[in-house]
Amino acid sequence: MRRIVILAPNWLGDAVMALPAIADVRRQAPDAVIAVAARPSVAPLFAMVREVNRAIPLKPRRRMSEWLDAGAELRGERFDAAILLPNSFQSAFTASRAGIAERWGYRTDWRRGLLTRGVQPPVGVHQVEYYQHLVRALGCPSGSSEPAIHVTAEMRDAGRAVLRGAGWDGRAPLVALAPGAAYGGAKRWPPEYFAELARALHADGVACVMVGSAADRATGDEIAGGCGGRRPIDLIGATDLAALAGVLVQCRSLVSNDSGAMHLGAALGVPVTAMFGPTNDRATRPLAPGHVVLTHSVWCRPCMLRECPLDHACMRGISASAVYEAARRTV
Repeated sequence: MRRIVILAPNWLGDAVMALPAIADVRRQAPDAVIAVAARPSVAPLFAMVREVNRAIPLKPRRRMSEWLDAGAELRGERFDAAILLPNSFQSAFTASRAGIAERWGYRTDWRRGLLTRGVQPPVGVHQVEYYQHLVRALGCPSGSSEPAIHVTAEMRDAGRAVLRGAGWDGRAPLVALAPGAAYGGAKRWPPEYFAELARALHADGVACVMVGSAADRATGDEIAGGCGGRRPIDLIGATDLAALAGVLVQCRSLVSNDSGAMHLGAALGVPVTAMFGPTNDRATRPLAPGHVVLTHSVWCRPCMLRECPLDHACMRGISASAVYEAARRTV
């Protein structure tokens, strides 16, 4: 197989957790052209992955008329094989419509007839192992389970410039705060707790920088409003993926919900303090040493719900003081 396309997971965090599997494919096929096809929001990640030759953004297709054009971006690329990391029928249909002869993936979502090699999925494993199990079954022995992202000197300089332009003096140690979570409100540590944490860090001479997407704007404003006269540096909605990576590598620590930012920071080697509530920390926690995962034991977690129908005790039970102690260890 000289030309391989890997269809990436749809969410940033899952895409980061797929990087060890992609590295396994590269080791098994060192001379192959390996492309990754991904959502436009995720595709820029793979420009920071040394094992990938190029990223191909896939246009979202929601209407039936758009489905008929599935795989258009991959036609003419002469790929020998497609490795399907998502479990969806759509990913298999896309590879089939693209005319790729070999289509390999898990036998899920009523797509067995579209696969030329199907693998039975494992149960109860970490998401990194879930992806590595697939490529291992396809003949690619597993290497490290720790995702790794390469940040160039230019990206580091750009991140430093963004921070200076937003008010960082270049001297105070930085802690990044990522208060968002795309999955839903249940995954979010309360904004008033983030504000309490920021006040405690500021009292120690630590500068805080808030990061996230434009969808986190209201949460960021609530945090800033609770910080009094010394507000965090605010980069919410102000960075693309490459710029965010350049910002995070300037930070001594990252405090985050279970989110794409958490996985990105961990893959960059930034010590992470992560608060897990409704989601299963055993399945998606950062695997590398040096990270801290905080939970609060309640009878209903992990419920996997997007919004909490009760009192959000799983997240409200994680105190700002506990997060402060965990984050402060690397500052």
